[in-house]
Amino acid sequence: MSALHEDDRATPLTILTGFLGAGKTTLLNHILNGEHGLKVGVLVNDFGAINVDAELVVGVEDGMISLANGCVCCQIRDDLIESVEALLERDDPVEYILLEASGVADPSGIFMTFTDSKYRDQIRLDSVTCVVDADQAFAHPEFPALMDLKLRQIGFADMVVLNKVDLAGREQVERVKSWIDDHFNRVRIIEASHCDVPLEILLAVGRFDPARKIVGNHDNHGHAPDGSHDHHDPHDHGNDFSTWSYESDRPLSLEALKHMVKRQLPGAVYRCKGVVYTTDAPNRRAVLQVVGRRSDVSLIDDWNGRPRKSRIVAIGQTGSVDAVALKQSFDACIADP
Repeated sequence: MSALHEDDRATPLTILTGFLGAGKTTLLNHILNGEHGLKVGVLVNDFGAINVDAELVVGVEDGMISLANGCVCCQIRDDLIESVEALLERDDPVEYILLEASGVADPSGIFMTFTDSKYRDQIRLDSVTCVVDADQAFAHPEFPALMDLKLRQIGFADMVVLNKVDLAGREQVERVKSWIDDHFNRVRIIEASHCDVPLEILLAVGRFDPARKIVGNHDNHGHAPDGSHDHHDPHDHGNDFSTWSYESDRPLSLEALKHMVKRQLPGAVYRCKGVVYTTDAPNRRAVLQVVGRRSDVSLIDDWNGRPRKSRIVAIGQTGSVDAVALKQSFDACIADP
């Protein structure tokens, strides 16, 4: 985890990688047609594969499709940085950017581009998400270079969407997961069919405002016995995912929090974010961001009369997150008086 820093002005960017046919464009369509209330800029390699509801399209100009839900779809130009800057320089700027890498691209070059210090004020690399075709993960073993590329795409990822599990079957899915585990440690793996992943996992990036409704966070919460919230998304995902929330008006130690999310946060937690009240900077709000293996803490504005308290939300796999243990882990980060 990086040290505490100030990057509130930077637009978060997620790189979407994965081999040809894994389902990246399906995932993009899922986002572009979703009712998430966020201004998302999506950079794609090919407009032709994007299937956006015609009723959402409000304008097409300079290689950009503007949508009624605030999203912008832009084709990647010859210069990747120019394409990103075009989204950032709009009169109505996007809140974050999702970049689809080519299915045969080695992600290292893109990764290094957006971790360059000269773009730090404009862009913050928020996560790298890799889509893997569970059914065809081991196709073409006669071409070792293809398998190496798939492994590199997974290796640079903070989170893996294991897609097409309905076609692959349980035995194949477990085989793919074991293959990933054999090569990498602590990769968050989300199983999906048709890339139908809850938007609160894909889009829970950027500035956290507790007053703003979190996608999938509804009024009818279930309250766990320990006082935390544990509820299920009532839309299309059954009981596959749930959210858990934590609140405390006692300041947390940043060092303890950093260590906990890096070493102890369960692998079944895919995203974790929130505003944190700290002993390190008690007059300012800190923001915790955890996306798969990536974690970050940054300072934003002053409390300005708002109650000084930590409010954190975790999104994970239902049945695999122990709410009591998770609360204990965060409570252990509370600083000594």
